[in-house]
Amino acid sequence: MSKEMQETYIPDTSVIVDGRFCEFLKEKTPAEVIVPESLISEIEHQANEGKSIGFTGLGELKRLREMCDEGKISLTFTGKRPAEWQIKRAKSGEIDELIRQSALETNSLLVTGDFIQKSIAEIKGIRVLYLEPIQILSKRIETFFKEDTMSVHLKEGTKPRMKVGRPGTWNLEYGSSTLDRDDLTTIANDIVERARNDSKSMIDMDVRGATVVQLRNIRIIITRPPVSDGLEITAVRPITKLSLENYQLGESLMKRFRERAEGIIISGKPGAGKSTFVQALAEYYNSLGKVVKTIEKPRDLQVSQEITQLTPIEGSIEKTGDILLLERPDYTVFDEIRISSDFATYSDLRLAGVGMLGVIHASRAIDAMQRFVGKIELGLIPQVIDTIIYIENGGIKDVLDLSYSVKIPSGMSEEDLARPIIEIKDFFSGVVLYEIYTFGEQVVVVPVKKRQKRDMKAVVNQIEKELYDIPHKIDIGDSGRLKLYVPEQYMGEVIGRGGGRVKGLEQDIGMPIDIEEMNFKASESVSAEVTANKINLQVGGELKDKEVEVLIEDSPLFIARVSKSGIIQVKAKSVQGRALRTAISQGKKIRYSII
Repeated sequence: MSKEMQETYIPDTSVIVDGRFCEFLKEKTPAEVIVPESLISEIEHQANEGKSIGFTGLGELKRLREMCDEGKISLTFTGKRPAEWQIKRAKSGEIDELIRQSALETNSLLVTGDFIQKSIAEIKGIRVLYLEPIQILSKRIETFFKEDTMSVHLKEGTKPRMKVGRPGTWNLEYGSSTLDRDDLTTIANDIVERARNDSKSMIDMDVRGATVVQLRNIRIIITRPPVSDGLEITAVRPITKLSLENYQLGESLMKRFRERAEGIIISGKPGAGKSTFVQALAEYYNSLGKVVKTIEKPRDLQVSQEITQLTPIEGSIEKTGDILLLERPDYTVFDEIRISSDFATYSDLRLAGVGMLGVIHASRAIDAMQRFVGKIELGLIPQVIDTIIYIENGGIKDVLDLSYSVKIPSGMSEEDLARPIIEIKDFFSGVVLYEIYTFGEQVVVVPVKKRQKRDMKAVVNQIEKELYDIPHKIDIGDSGRLKLYVPEQYMGEVIGRGGGRVKGLEQDIGMPIDIEEMNFKASESVSAEVTANKINLQVGGELKDKEVEVLIEDSPLFIARVSKSGIIQVKAKSVQGRALRTAISQGKKIRYSII
């Protein structure tokens, strides 16, 4: 072909960053290529920002130079560098307009892979050629995956590493050869180019030094300096899709999912199987005829077509939440909750009545709940969360139930310390494991320790032994404190000098003691029957099983329980028996008082 017959081509950014233009030129050589300065400026800007498409574009421009050096094409540059404001507004079409102007001024054939660019060029009467996406036959990330490979870890200067197995039971395997920067660059460029051209893939994030790509069912993170110390690619792929039946859940938990659970948190360590379980739970609600949607960053859950998968709108999770409120789903899967805006959006949707399934990284089940403390008001937490599920090694290890009550915190006894408390119970046993409440200005999460059962008979015997000669009554309430009732004239004797006697008694029985004055009702005289071994006080059958105070005249002697036959029996040789004998012989009145 003579020089006069050569076509002149001007590429735009879309066919440079994915390699389409260089592949196209292989069949069109010799050819004349004009590269606008605006295109170079945009690619340079993207590369300076550390974005993958910038590095890919630089690689393609180098290929054009190599083709020129080999004599296959002629390469020239035209136009002026765009202003800073034009580069910043590249997404609005400013750079595309400069490229179109270059094509119009040079009467060149504009080559693009952007349908909008093609349409605008045709409207303006510019000659344009639209290139369909091509399949790049370079080494791909999929070559490192086997059927049971969970994730692939590639870093320049090291051998490929692959986690093979299932959550909790995996092994680390190594590739045979060391990867260099060129190897990883080829793989990274292929990933980015395919994600741009595949309708079922997307680039979720592309910032300086880091790119996150969802390539079909593989989630890929590409990092470069300065984010990492070298080029690195991490690819994670779900290896199985389970249903709730595979988890063999009990009927009680299934009933909770059906009837009560609407604020569910699925927690666990990275790789424990959280996403697999939340997928199964989402599919379960979908099978019940519920409208289910997801919020994902990135969208990597493997769910059925009926479940719509959403991502942050313009980088804002709050905007996505606003859209969901308008769409009114029955359940929303939030994968994963990390930053403050995530917690706020989850809470807003739940308080608006949307059933929520949130995924949180946590080392323990309680840690997932604690991450909400400080993010939302304490009193709202039980309204936002009702069930916490902890996943370990692909299965359910713990299920926690949250409830709200007003009570005295465990370990405290004074009634004036009662306050609102969030109780966290083991779902299956109903045992309270933690309490959350405010203490001063702090929110505390307190493990509830099981109280050891106290031998109350031994406690009573110890007090009886110590206070055998003092009238008294013992009462042990629910507060965990012992109340000791004694007549007013004996209180000083029971307390002891400086409180020493009662303190010693508290140490002996291992319980705090409250001493209160004993109040008596009106007393009645009682007849006494004296024998050689015992004294029977005839109180009356109407007082059977009641405790009464026995007095000599107006002085209390002891407290006893009336038998079923209405008698109080006292051993004649006991301290109380000898006192009764003496009083009777002196003609004193023996009286009783109902306590």
